Amino acid sequence: MQPIKQIEHDIKAIIDTCDQLIHTEKFDDLINFYTEDAILVIKPEMIARGREQIKSAFIKIAAYFDNSIKPIEGQMLYLVTGDTVLVLAQTFLEASQTATDKSDYAMERRATYIFRKVDGKWLCAIDNSYGTSLLDSL
Repeated sequence: MQPIKQIEHDIKAIIDTCDQLIHTEKFDDLINFYTEDAILVIKPEMIARGREQIKSAFIKIAAYFDNSIKPIEGQMLYLVTGDTVLVLAQTFLEASQTATDKSDYAMERRATYIFRKVDGKWLCAIDNSYGTSLLDSL
């Protein structure tokens, strides 16, 4: 088993890569970092399931933000057990002023991500940029 610090480093590198792929809109590459059965919380009460739906969702999210979205991670906490990692992250979304003005959603979030090791690779199984604030919509 890998040392926890190495796992944290690997997961951070993957998240940084994914943030860059989102910003550059390389969604075909991006979905390779998700498990086949992954879920993406698009917004409260709306979830994409599987790589193709996730890709489609990211294309629509990019358009919503005038193709200017840039995710940036702040503080991160990693909870590691075996082949699973829960990441609690402070996530900031940057976008054009026009896009942020029209957005109904916070541009600073407390995200939760779950990664699972599949065939020796860390892949995102749950991508929830809203974190526990999803409870507010219940």
